[in-house]
Amino acid sequence: MARHDAGGRALPPLPGAGRGLGKFVFVAGRAPDGRRGRALRLFPFAFGKRSGLRARLGGAAPEPGSRCPAGGRREAGGGRGQAGGRRGARGSRTAQRWDFSAREESGAGARPGRGSADSGAAGAGGGGGGEAAGTQEAGESRSRPASMGRLAPRPLLLALLGLALCRGRVVRVPSGSLVRVVGTELVIPCNVSDYDGPSEQNFDWSFSSSGSSFVELASTWEAGFPAQPYRERLQRGEILLRRTANDGVELHIKNVQPSDQGHYKCSTPSTDATVQGNYEDIVQVKVLADALQVGAVAPPEPGLSLRLGEPFELRCSASTASPLHTHLALLWELQRGTARRSVLALTHEGRFRPGPGYEQRYRVGDVRLDTVGADGYRLSVARALAADQGSYRCVVSEWIGEQGSWQEIQEKAVDVATVLIQPTVLRVAVARNVSVAEGKGLDLTCNITTDRADDIRPEVTWYFSRTPDGAWPGAPVLARLDRDSLVHSSPHVALSHVDARSYHLLVRDVSKENSGYYFCHVALWAPGHNRSWHKVAEARSAPASVDVTWLEPDYQVYLNASKVPEFSDDLTELECRIVDMKSLQASVRFTVSWYYRVNRRSDDLVASELLAVMNGDWTLKYGDRSKQRAQDGDFIFSKERTDTFSFRIQRTTEEDRGSYYCAVSAWTKQRNDSWVKSKDVFSKPVNIFWASEDSVLVVKARQPKPFFAAGNTFEMTCKVSSKNIKSPRYSVLITAEKPVGDLSSPNETKYIISLDQDSVVKLENWTDASRVDGVVLEKVQEDEFRYRMYQTQVSDAGLYRCVVTAWSPVRGSLWREAATSLSNPIEIDFQTAGPIFNASVHSDTPSVIRGDLIKLFCIIAVEGGALDPDDMAFDVSWFAVHSFGLDKAPVLLSSLDRKGIVTTAERDRKSELSLERVSVLEFLLRVHGSEDQDFGNYYCSVTPWVRSPTGSWQKEAEIYSKPIFVTVKMDVLNAFKYPLLIGVGLSTVIGLLSCLIGYCSSHWCCKKEVQETRRERRRLMSMEMD
Repeated sequence: MARHDAGGRALPPLPGAGRGLGKFVFVAGRAPDGRRGRALRLFPFAFGKRSGLRARLGGAAPEPGSRCPAGGRREAGGGRGQAGGRRGARGSRTAQRWDFSAREESGAGARPGRGSADSGAAGAGGGGGGEAAGTQEAGESRSRPASMGRLAPRPLLLALLGLALCRGRVVRVPSGSLVRVVGTELVIPCNVSDYDGPSEQNFDWSFSSSGSSFVELASTWEAGFPAQPYRERLQRGEILLRRTANDGVELHIKNVQPSDQGHYKCSTPSTDATVQGNYEDIVQVKVLADALQVGAVAPPEPGLSLRLGEPFELRCSASTASPLHTHLALLWELQRGTARRSVLALTHEGRFRPGPGYEQRYRVGDVRLDTVGADGYRLSVARALAADQGSYRCVVSEWIGEQGSWQEIQEKAVDVATVLIQPTVLRVAVARNVSVAEGKGLDLTCNITTDRADDIRPEVTWYFSRTPDGAWPGAPVLARLDRDSLVHSSPHVALSHVDARSYHLLVRDVSKENSGYYFCHVALWAPGHNRSWHKVAEARSAPASVDVTWLEPDYQVYLNASKVPEFSDDLTELECRIVDMKSLQASVRFTVSWYYRVNRRSDDLVASELLAVMNGDWTLKYGDRSKQRAQDGDFIFSKERTDTFSFRIQRTTEEDRGSYYCAVSAWTKQRNDSWVKSKDVFSKPVNIFWASEDSVLVVKARQPKPFFAAGNTFEMTCKVSSKNIKSPRYSVLITAEKPVGDLSSPNETKYIISLDQDSVVKLENWTDASRVDGVVLEKVQEDEFRYRMYQTQVSDAGLYRCVVTAWSPVRGSLWREAATSLSNPIEIDFQTAGPIFNASVHSDTPSVIRGDLIKLFCIIAVEGGALDPDDMAFDVSWFAVHSFGLDKAPVLLSSLDRKGIVTTAERDRKSELSLERVSVLEFLLRVHGSEDQDFGNYYCSVTPWVRSPTGSWQKEAEIYSKPIFVTVKMDVLNAFKYPLLIGVGLSTVIGLLSCLIGYCSSHWCCKKEVQETRRERRRLMSMEMD
C-alpha cells in the first residue's frame, strides 16, 4: 500500500518491504492539550519473531523495558503497542488497508497504559497482511521512476530509530545481579534522569522472589504503599529508604536473609508532559550462606617482644566454601592507639599493594606477604623498626565477579598479635675534665657499652663545641670512623680503634683555641635484607671539658683623666696605661677598647656602649655612638706609646657626661701566623661630670641724666652680669619702641645700632641721613656698654633697651651662643607745650570719569600756640591702597620734604602724578589721565618740623590723615565716539570706492558694440532723366 505524509504527498516504501517487515509511521507526539511533545513517536506494526528489521539492523529488536544503545530507555507505550501488534497477528489476515493514526495519551504525567482498541485492530491487520502489503508496495515501487529511489538512506533510518527509542525518562538500578551474604547489609541505589516536572522525584520499590509478581516494599510518596509483611521490618528499621539526591534514592536492607533473595523493582511516578522512556528498572539479588572462615594460626599471645632490627613473622588463615566462584582479598593492619595503618594487602585480583610508608620497605623486600599451604597467609618483616610496634590484625574480604565488575560481598577480621619493640641499650662515656699544656697532645677515649652481641658495626664521630650544651649536629666535626672502619679527619687529628669497645682521639700540638668541650657520638648499624644496613641505636656522650693551660701575660690597666672639663665644650683627655707587666712573650701584642656608660641616680643596670675597638691587626672600628663624631674630628683615638692609649674629646657636651673605662686585650700569635685574643683586662671607670647649672645673664640699664629737653644728648649705660658661662663675651643691640600713645604703630620695635662680641659696630635701621653720626655705642668695660644719641628730637620719644647676648668660645675662633637677656626700658619723653598738628584729606572730585584729573588736598591744622610760618616745615607723603578696603599694603605715590624736593615713585601706569605746596598748610596731589586702576583709598602722612628758640629744627611725631575713597568711572560716549566715527568713515569710503569700480567696469570693460545697418547712398536723378 502506498504511504503518504501529512500533506498528502506520496512517500516511497520503507526498505525491506515485502520481506516480512511491517510499516512504521513517525508522527509528532502531542499532549492532550494539543502541545507538541519532545520526541517522535514510533508505532510498530507486524513484528514477527524474526522480523525484517532484525535482519536489516544486524541484531535483535529491543524488547520492552530493555536499555537503548545510548543508555536510555524506549518509550513504555511503544512496548505495549508492540505487544498489541503481536496479538493482532493471530487475528484475521483479510484486511489489505490500515488506518495509521497516533495514539492519544491519557494525560501528562500519567503512567503509560495499554493501546486503544483502534491501535490493537491496526496491529492485528498489520500482522496478518504483512507480506501482501509488502508485495503490493514492491510492485508500486517498481512502477515508479528510478530517480525516486528509497525513502531514506540506512544511516538516517538508524538515527531516527535511535531518537525514537532512546529519548525520554531513564530509571537506572545497578546492572547485573547483586550478591550478598546472609547477615550483611544490602544497599541498592536507584536514580532517574531526563524527566520533566519538579526536580524532586518519588520512588516506589517492589520485590518479587520469582520475578513474575511483585509485592510493594517501600515508597517515598505513599505511607501505605508497603505490603503487610514488610511494614513491621520498616517500623523496626531493618528496611529503610535514604534519599541521596532529588533524583536518587537508596534501598537499605539490614541483616539480609535467604528470603530476601529475588528481584527488586524501582519505579517512578510520571511527572512528564508526554509518556516516553522507561519508568522502572529491575535488579536481581542473590543471597549466599556465610562460608568465609578467618582465624589466626596460633592463639594471640600477650605480646611479641623484639629488639630493633630483629625479624618477625605473623600468620593467619582464610578460606571459603561459597557455591559461587569468589575471590579472597587479605589486608594486614597495624593499630597504634585509635589509629589504624595499612601495612600490606593482597587484592582480589592477585596484586600486592603496600600501605602508606611501607612502599620503600616493600620494594627492597623488607616487608613481604606469602601464602602458606592452602589457606595460610604470612606477613614477614626482615628488620623491626620502632614504627612497627602495635597490634596487628588480618582483614579478609570476599569478592565476586558479576558481568565484568567486582562486588565485595563480606569482610571479616581477626587479631593476630601485639608486637613490642625494645630499644637497643647503648651508652657512651668520655673522661669529664681534662687539662693539657699548650703544645702537647690531647688524648681522649670513647667507651661504648651495648646489649647487642650480634653482628653490629659502630660509627664513631667526635665533635667540638665552645659551649657545654653543644649545638649538635651543627658543631664542627673533628674526626669520624664509619661502619666500614674508614677514618675521616684533619692532618693534626687522629682517630684509632683500640679494642672492640674503645676509640681514641688524638689532637696534636694543642693551643688555646683547642680549649672547649668534646663529644663522642656513636651510631650502631645492623645488617638488613639484600645487603642493606639500618641504624638500630645512637647515643652521645656527656661533654668532656678540655682546658689548654699556658703562661698568659700578667698585667694591669690604669685609666687616668689628664684633662677634665669644667664647662660644656671644654677639652676632655683620657689615658689608658698598661702597668705591672709580667711574663710577657715576644709573640704578644696589646690592643685597647673604649667604653662609655651613662650615670644613673637609681640602681638600674645600664649597658655599656662601645666607643671604639682595636683588633689584633691594628685596625680601629668605631661604635654607633662615636662614628659620626670621630669622622668630624671631635673624637680622637690614638696610641701614644707601646703601653699607653689615649682618648680625646675636643668639645665635650652635656651628653658626654658619664663613666668611661678601657679594656686592654692581649693577642697571641698562632701557628698559622694569625692572632688570637688571649686575655682582656678592664680598668676602673673614670667619671666625667661638671655642675650643669643653667646659664644666668642679667642686664641693667640706667640713665645718668634723668631729664632732658629736645636737642640735648641722650645717654644710657648697660651693666651685664653672668653666671655658669665659660669665658663669656657679649654682643649688644640697642632697640627703640614707640610709646603706647602712638596709635599708628603701637608694636613697632626699631633696631638702632649693635656691637658684636668682637667689638664691631653696625648701624641697623637708623635711617636719618642728617644724623648718621648722631648715635654712638661703645664698650666701657668687659661687662659695661654706653649708648649716646646726639641732638635728640621729639620724634625720638620712646622706650630704649639693651639686648645682650653672651657667647662662649668653641674650638679655634668659633663662638657658641650661651644666653640672651633684655634690659629694663629707659623712656625718652619730651615735656613740651608746643602746637598740635592734625592732617586731613579733601577732594572736590572724589568720583571722576576715566581720563579726568584727580585733585587731592592734604590740609594741615595747627592747634595750640601760634607759630610763624617760617618756623614750620613739613615732610608730606601720599599713599594709596587700591582696594575697597584697607586690607592691602599701602603704596607710596609721591613725597615732598621740608626743603621742597619732590620724589615720585615709579609706576607702571599711563597716569601721571604731581605734588606741590599750594599754601603754607595745604599740599595738592594731582593724578593726570586717571585710569581704572587709580581707584582706591588715598591718605597722606605729615612729619612736622619746628624751629626751636635756639635756631635748630626739631622733628615732631609723624601724623596720618584719614583715607578718602576715589572712584574712576568709564565715559560711555567717549568710549564709543571714536569707534563710531571710524566705522562711518570706513563705510563711506568703501561705498564710494564700490560705485567708482562699478562705473568704470560698466563703462569700459562691459560695453557692447551695436552694429548699425548700412544704408545705400544713391544720387538723385536729375529731372531731365526723370
